[in-house]
Amino acid sequence: MGPLALFEVTLDCPEPRALAEFYRRALGWAYAPGHEQDDPDGDEWLVLLPPGGGTRLAFQRSPAAVPPWRTGARVHLDVAVPDLAAGHAHLLACGARALTGSPAEEGHPEDLFRVYADPVGHPFCATQV
Repeated sequence: MGPLALFEVTLDCPEPRALAEFYRRALGWAYAPGHEQDDPDGDEWLVLLPPGGGTRLAFQRSPAAVPPWRTGARVHLDVAVPDLAAGHAHLLACGARALTGSPAEEGHPEDLFRVYADPVGHPFCATQV
């Protein structure tokens, strides 16, 4: 057996379509085939695909999923932006919320990355690359 590869990252959320739409707009990714249209019975599972392939981003319905900020989040996403100021404006326009208390207050240079929460509350960082 060869090395394993990361296939998918899944975010639990109360409304998969709403959160998938946020990340679709923010990242510019496309829905996986068959996931483009709303399910009249409610979407339980949705997948976004990055351009050119790679690790997928999935959204799984979990009505009680409310991710905590600073009290238990063990994993977060890091997204690359070519320009931090433009990325900041884009993410806010898509519905992200800038989180206070970071990164400068924690001793990290603010010009390298910024910390946000998606509409459900999952923390993520935008890093200029």
